[in-house]
Amino acid sequence: MSSNLVVVGSPEQFTSLMQEDLNRVSLLNFWAPWAEPCEQMNKVVEELAVKWPAVLVLQIEAEALPDISESFDIESVPSFVLLKGHTLLSRIIGANASALSAAVASHAAPSNGNGAASGPLSHTSAPIQSAQGYEEHHVPKQESDEELASRCKGLMEREKVMLFMKGNPDQPRCGFSQKTVALLRQEGVRFGSFDILQDEAVRQGLKKLNDWPTFPQIVVNGELIGGLDILKEQIETGEFRELLEGA
Repeated sequence: MSSNLVVVGSPEQFTSLMQEDLNRVSLLNFWAPWAEPCEQMNKVVEELAVKWPAVLVLQIEAEALPDISESFDIESVPSFVLLKGHTLLSRIIGANASALSAAVASHAAPSNGNGAASGPLSHTSAPIQSAQGYEEHHVPKQESDEELASRCKGLMEREKVMLFMKGNPDQPRCGFSQKTVALLRQEGVRFGSFDILQDEAVRQGLKKLNDWPTFPQIVVNGELIGGLDILKEQIETGEFRELLEGA
């Protein structure tokens, strides 16, 4: 392992490493052991650490270190954050090796004197890149509240069981979504799914419509039953099976 590649074990270690040199570029790799794309991207990150020895590369298991993940608004894995000191340079979401390599190269190359200055951490000062490598821009709202609510209701009624999750059943992007998919498959439940990371309007619309702030959301017969914990409870009591068979 390269000397500049560090597996972070605690928030205290992370803070100490980040404070050592405020002029250094750092690459934070947020990953999870259950996510197959992370395995591929971890190898890419290791190669980048070798190629750019001046860059501090930190491997952060997102769900094992939630305080760090939450401080960088990490909602799915793999996700990558590039910093110079405490200044955000770039954020890349998804398993896109070329986008990550290009971002590291652009910021790790010797500075021409116009590099970003150290300062308070800002999560909005750099563009976010999606898994396709394109910058995401805020799209002006085009739907009325009524139209959005109607669209959300239509999605909720698309299948008898609908799972609104981060990612898709074959490639979940958060641990809660992954566990929910596993439970439904274990129960032999046929279900439809919707990736809320691909549609921010639907994501916010479902929160409001269902009065439920988190994901995944499990919907049966067009009605929200809750999240992962409630699904577990209903499976254990038999209520979930009764719900499926009763309609």
